[in-house]
Amino acid sequence: MDLTHAQRVRMLYKTILRLHRGLPTELQVMGNSYTRDEFKRHKTCNISEASVFMVEWAKYAVTLARQLGLKGPKYAKKLGESLDENKLDQMREDQLNQLYELFLAAQQDHTEGKDEKIP
Repeated sequence: MDLTHAQRVRMLYKTILRLHRGLPTELQVMGNSYTRDEFKRHKTCNISEASVFMVEWAKYAVTLARQLGLKGPKYAKKLGESLDENKLDQMREDQLNQLYELFLAAQQDHTEGKDEKIP
C-alpha cells in the first residue's frame, strides 16, 4: 500500500499523540500543544523542509516509544535526552527562540506543580 504524503503526515501525527498518552499529564498537554502547533506551522512548507520535518518527528516518535517502553512511564528509565551542542549550532534563530520558550514553559509547569499544596 502506497501512502500519500498527507496520509504519512497524518499517521505520524496521530502516532505521536498516542505516544503522548504515556507521558505524565503536564508533559502530555505541553507535548500535544507543541506537536499540534509544529504540524500546523509546517503545513505549507517546501519539499526539502517537509522531508527534514518528517525525519526528525519520526526520530522523536521512535525515541519516545523506546523511552516509554511497553509497560509505560512508571517502568521507563528516563524520559528525554540531552541536546547535542552541534544540533544547537545548526538551528536557526527562530528555532532557538522556540526552544527557549519551550524551556520556559516546562520550567513554569515544574515550579507551579511544586507550589500546589495537597489538601
